[in-house]
Amino acid sequence: MMYKILKMPFFGRFMVKWRNPLSMEQRKKWSVIQVDSKSGVNIKGLFAQTGQNMPKATIVLGHPMGKEAKGFFLKNGYADFLLGNGFNVVVFDINGFGESDCGNFAYYEDILAMGHKTKELCNDLPIGYHGVSLGGQWATIAFADASNPYEFAIIESAATTLDEFWIHYPLAYKILRMLNLLMPKFRKKINMLERIKEAKNIKSILYIYSESDQWTPVSMGKRFMQNTPVNTALWTVKRADHAKIIRSEHSDIYKEKALDFFHENLN
Repeated sequence: MMYKILKMPFFGRFMVKWRNPLSMEQRKKWSVIQVDSKSGVNIKGLFAQTGQNMPKATIVLGHPMGKEAKGFFLKNGYADFLLGNGFNVVVFDINGFGESDCGNFAYYEDILAMGHKTKELCNDLPIGYHGVSLGGQWATIAFADASNPYEFAIIESAATTLDEFWIHYPLAYKILRMLNLLMPKFRKKINMLERIKEAKNIKSILYIYSESDQWTPVSMGKRFMQNTPVNTALWTVKRADHAKIIRSEHSDIYKEKALDFFHENLN
């Protein structure tokens, strides 16, 4: 309850009862999965297998901040696009969002936990990751963990630090500064720009940004690249709102770019 109260200024309007955007027929190809996270709660997700005989890899999708939670990828056709191109897909709710219980602020633990669960489900298949905004930002910390299960990843519209994102929201920013003073060790542990320097077990990262994004400008992607010790690339689009490239005029080329990146890492 304490964490839920503390999270209200940041995520309160997004921590609502989840609505599944899929029809009853569409839900049949998805299996419910769950895993305990070191964030202190049980994380809920969905797993679907490609209809192709030989799956290429499994891609875990980390959602942006919003009421849609894992439904972001279901509603916008991205999951179906991957399934149709030979990839298994996992979507999940970060703690406090969607169907997942509300735990502490260690969101990177949820990303790690679902990655390990995916490894169990998919045996020896390569595991990739695509995180948007919230789901991308916290993945940069997960990649610094010695147990990181992800072999390649797309990080999209991710802020380099919490301060640089929440400064746009005065009340949340004041509370963040207070929490920073109360938990200096945790603040250091979750400095995304610094922790990406410690990336382990991952061989390649593609950063994706929109040139018209006011919340996470392209300069953040460039700074991430400068601090990432593995093979990196930066791809941008001209016009798209924050975390909404998949809904923009660039949607088709965006999905093709992601697909090309996954194929490159499998070859």
